Amino acid sequence: MHLYLSHNPRTLYLVTGSHDERKGRPQRALVFRAAEANPAQVIVEFLPKDEVNLTSAMRLTSRVIKGCLGLISIEDDTFLAVISSATEVGKTRPSDSQPESVAKIHEVLFYCLTSHSWDDFSAAQDTLLNPENTDALMTREQQHYSQSTTPPVFEHPCMPLTKILSSGSFYYALDPAWDLSSRLPVRLARDQSIAHDIGIFDERFVWNEYIVRSLLNFRERLDSIERMELDKCQFIILAIQGYVGVFTMHLPAPPVNGTPVIATLSLISRLGWRRAGTRFNTRGVDDDGNTANFVETETILTTDQHRVSYTQVRGSVPLFWEQQGLQTFGQRIQITRPNASQPAFERHFAHLMEEYGATHAINLLGSKENEAILTSAYAKHLQDARSIWGDELGITHYDFHNAVRIGGHDSVMRDLCRLEGVNNNMERYGFTMYDISTDSLITEQKGVFRTNCLDCLDRTNFVQDIFSRKALEQYLSLVHREWLQVGAIWMNHRELWAENGDALSRIYAGTGALNTSVTRTGKRTLAGVLSDATKSVSRAYINNFQDKGKQIAIDMFLGNMSNQRQVNIFDAIHDSVGKALQQRLSEYSTTQSCSIFVGTWNVNGRLPSSESLLPWLFPRDSKPDIFVLGFQEIVQLTAQQIVQPDPEKKRIWEQKVMETLERRPQRTYDYVLLRSEQLVGTAILVIVRSDLTAVIRNVEGAARKTGLRGMSGNKGGVGVRLDYYDTSFCFLTAHLAAGHSNVEERNADFHTIVKGLHFQKGKTLSSHENIIWLADTNYRIDLDNESVRARSEADDFDSLVAADQLRQAIDNGDAFAGYEEGPMLFRPTYKYDLGTDNYDTSEKMRIPAWTDRILFKGRFDLAVYSRAELKGSDHRPVFALFRSEVRIIDVVKRAALSRLLLENTLSATPGEKLDEKLASLVLPDESYSECLCYILLVTREAHVLLVPPPSTDDDAWWNKPEHPNGIFPISIAHLLESNAANPFDSPEESPFSSSPSSSDEELYSHAMGLQSPITPVRKPPPPPPRSRHTDV
Repeated sequence: MHLYLSHNPRTLYLVTGSHDERKGRPQRALVFRAAEANPAQVIVEFLPKDEVNLTSAMRLTSRVIKGCLGLISIEDDTFLAVISSATEVGKTRPSDSQPESVAKIHEVLFYCLTSHSWDDFSAAQDTLLNPENTDALMTREQQHYSQSTTPPVFEHPCMPLTKILSSGSFYYALDPAWDLSSRLPVRLARDQSIAHDIGIFDERFVWNEYIVRSLLNFRERLDSIERMELDKCQFIILAIQGYVGVFTMHLPAPPVNGTPVIATLSLISRLGWRRAGTRFNTRGVDDDGNTANFVETETILTTDQHRVSYTQVRGSVPLFWEQQGLQTFGQRIQITRPNASQPAFERHFAHLMEEYGATHAINLLGSKENEAILTSAYAKHLQDARSIWGDELGITHYDFHNAVRIGGHDSVMRDLCRLEGVNNNMERYGFTMYDISTDSLITEQKGVFRTNCLDCLDRTNFVQDIFSRKALEQYLSLVHREWLQVGAIWMNHRELWAENGDALSRIYAGTGALNTSVTRTGKRTLAGVLSDATKSVSRAYINNFQDKGKQIAIDMFLGNMSNQRQVNIFDAIHDSVGKALQQRLSEYSTTQSCSIFVGTWNVNGRLPSSESLLPWLFPRDSKPDIFVLGFQEIVQLTAQQIVQPDPEKKRIWEQKVMETLERRPQRTYDYVLLRSEQLVGTAILVIVRSDLTAVIRNVEGAARKTGLRGMSGNKGGVGVRLDYYDTSFCFLTAHLAAGHSNVEERNADFHTIVKGLHFQKGKTLSSHENIIWLADTNYRIDLDNESVRARSEADDFDSLVAADQLRQAIDNGDAFAGYEEGPMLFRPTYKYDLGTDNYDTSEKMRIPAWTDRILFKGRFDLAVYSRAELKGSDHRPVFALFRSEVRIIDVVKRAALSRLLLENTLSATPGEKLDEKLASLVLPDESYSECLCYILLVTREAHVLLVPPPSTDDDAWWNKPEHPNGIFPISIAHLLESNAANPFDSPEESPFSSSPSSSDEELYSHAMGLQSPITPVRKPPPPPPRSRHTDV
């Protein structure tokens, strides 16, 4: 197909060419232009080719376009992403009528729909990339991200995306008749008599799902004939990232006719995108149970008789852990939510059990301090999770590095085969085998090994290679024992796994994998040792200095940036429904009250004293849901501490606070430390009721230095953000510039923090609905010392407030504009003689001031704003008690209301006032119940109905064409979670019913985690090669 551009209005045409027509594809055109009223909205038409006038259009590139990846909005412009170069990797079924070919993407170009500014750039791309030179491409990509974060004036805004998508790590199915994103047994479970619908795929692995979603929705609105023709043209491409490799072999035939058997050995690794990113930027698990570097790897052997599939997965340790700061070879690991990881941990394994069945984890972490910490936490969390799944979930800990150090790499295979958890489950899980001649499934894999090391790269790949070989040996020993000794099988198998290790390592860490010489040859060579050393140094440089820019590009491509808008294809009906739905938010959501205690204290570098913290943490008999505590000068601000802060003092304060909470009188519930962050002397603790951890999600920390023009952390801010149900909060503690007259420096520090504090996926301070600052602001009172002291003693606060520098900065709009503060009805909190009630009597005789402040913005009701009379520092601690409302979206009601609005919009008659009609609609109970049944009977990933809808006298499900002969498939995966006698009973400790709220709210919270029931999911096989690189 070819790409054309015309003007007035600016329009892009994707048109089939003679090459497509020779393949039997229809002569059609897909036409794109921006909507005049809304540039972020696109008008798309699917037309016969002869109805498109191209006489005044110009062809944008001489390359043949392979297909379209989708539409994306960047910097107020909308771009169309097309594949301009790809090569065939191979066919997994070369002798079959449907060969299942795979292509590797080498070049993706972005063409602007809204501006002509980037046309020259697009035209210049014809000679950009050489598909044969992936290493050179990766080098150029790394160089791009190592450059200044300030882009050149004329750099194309999509250049970072071009670098990623053209890196040789993306693949797609050459024929739309099969689904590359789904593994073989899942595809076999589908109705083979019905042509494959490209709208059915595994959303976990389709990387362009965000930018192609609008086109898929457009496709769904076409009639069945047009939809079939659109699919045949392959205008829409679904791409996975990872690795696909195929080898075709001639194997010895049985002594019947002597003709060699043609077999293909394929390896497909599908990298998940839901927690995507680079090595040091993306670790652990998120609140939805998605882990970093999650990869499903499938080994497929195809002969003239059978198709055999064996699947494994890998992924980061499913806890909340990070690696912040400069990382060298002694990597520093921080478990950020040690007491609040269990809900996300269980969600992760619930996904695996639902998708693959029984799961056995292989943990390859070593005994060094950092890895040992992760191993210990992993084991504890998994032991707790076994109370839900019992023997269906297990783990084997194997110190890979120690085993290699003692017995070499050869010892790893011997050791693994002797381990009971590995050996027994290898036999128990088996593999999937499909008989081609009888078109029947003989056996199906019954479980999966989940392997991890620290990065899930080198050690993990080595062990997965062993498991893959053992699975193939199982099959061959049953069916073709004579092939066990055929060297070509194992040589190709080793090469595939070595290439797989290199490919996945380049994506995540920027270099090829370590230990590949051992994987390829079975031996450790001097050249391999030197190569590994070079790669290790390269990784350290790339991951520390280049990956941040690449992470931003990945988040942009996946739609993770907080200020990003998804491109919509114009559809007046759905636009009206969406607008009406937004206006009726209160009808499908509820609010819940929460109480928040906020406290700030400059502790002057001192450890906790013997005095109790109860007067500070529990004033007025309060029982907060959340505690947010900010500390300043938690360490002495010496040069040594600024260069290398000591985290021990923060841990001591954490322990003191948690002990106070545990020993409080009239204790009715427990608290857990959700997250803590430290920037030299500034630290923040967020502590929540333990029963709220399941509904508090997306917890992140970030810091911004302001000392020495942003280079030193002696001054600065550190924040924690979170989502409580569907409401976002950001809490920020800071220590601003000192000095009575340094008002402008303090104002500048405020703006530096606001502009420079960034959380993941582009979120900033302004991205949040509710914000609280708890800080040593260092703003002073502009009166003489004697006047301030006298008025403080007399509690004459009004005259002091009038001279307060912070209030003046707010009134003048110089800092904290838009923030509120409670009334100042307590004496200045700084500076006291230690252990007394006397203001500073030292030689400096500092003027008393309200340096310690709490300011807020959002939906808050302030109940108390005061100080506590603790004397362990030269500051008094300040506290505030807030009440706020958090919103809980009921996705069941929203879906029911959306459907009701859509049905009434479609049934509107000409001249009818649609807005008034929609506004008058009331959701009947039966619509809600019907939608509730539908949504809750959809699996989290596969969207497969578990039971049919109830029949009526006029409508019976067994008479419908989608259920021929009355067959209705029922998934029983959800039953594996419980051994209860009644299969519809839920286990008490189920991760999906762990919400502390009422039963209705539990139901809503569970439903919130479900995907919309539009696109089914599951996974397929790979392709074999006629030639390593054949242009397609």
